[in-house]
Amino acid sequence: MSRRSSAARIGASAKIHETRPASACCDNCPVPGTERTERRRAQAASFGAVAATYERARPSYPARAIDWLLPPGAGRVLDLGAGTGKLTRALVDRGLDVAAVEPSAGMRDELARVLPGVRVLDGTAEAIPLADRSVDAVLVAQAWHWVDPALAVPEAARVLTPGGRLGLLWNIRDERAGWVAELSAIIHNPDHFDNGSEAPVIGPPFGPAERLDVEWARVMTRREVIDLVASRSYMIMMEPAARTEVLARVRHLLDTHPGLGSAEITLPYVTRCSRAQLA
Repeated sequence: MSRRSSAARIGASAKIHETRPASACCDNCPVPGTERTERRRAQAASFGAVAATYERARPSYPARAIDWLLPPGAGRVLDLGAGTGKLTRALVDRGLDVAAVEPSAGMRDELARVLPGVRVLDGTAEAIPLADRSVDAVLVAQAWHWVDPALAVPEAARVLTPGGRLGLLWNIRDERAGWVAELSAIIHNPDHFDNGSEAPVIGPPFGPAERLDVEWARVMTRREVIDLVASRSYMIMMEPAARTEVLARVRHLLDTHPGLGSAEITLPYVTRCSRAQLA
């Protein structure tokens, strides 16, 4: 990602609070045998086909969010559901020993291209290809809503050292900005589900989860906004004619909204973070 495309400003709401461990999956968790689950599995598997676009378009994560998620003294970290390495590179830049686990071959190939020195493994949250007690932290960026917590939680606990930490984070477009709300209305997925980022399912053997929101903004070009939209899973799976129509509406918004500049566009985000300590 170019320097110009990185975060233009980073602030924080400084709101930290505990969320009670959920006793059952939220409604975005997989429910075996349902048509919705099959659609979601197909969406989760779709990113590999557009890995280069994903790498080019998707944002990284603010330093404050990552620092808050990492436990003191962490040396070995698992980036679980690493994608093309958006979080991985920030962890490597901190001098950490990072293992990146990603189920999509296309995403793994792109990650290995941009971060050739990183250990990249084929695996899932439900079957992590690491030894017991091998990492100090498991971080999951933009991916926990694709997993089955009933299997992923004990797997994360298995690979963590005693007292290790599970950290989850999502970049969420901040729709308090009018044009962002309009963008979301255009690209709304008819099969949309809550990604659970407000209160993700964790629970035992982890302790109560803490939450932090970090507000920041990313300066982008018009092309980068289009690529960001095109990298959404439901856009990837659309029929070509429908995808073309949606992208045309996005271009019209970018061309005509009075609050947007012609050269650079500032897209505000809130990064929602949750962390839980292994009891």
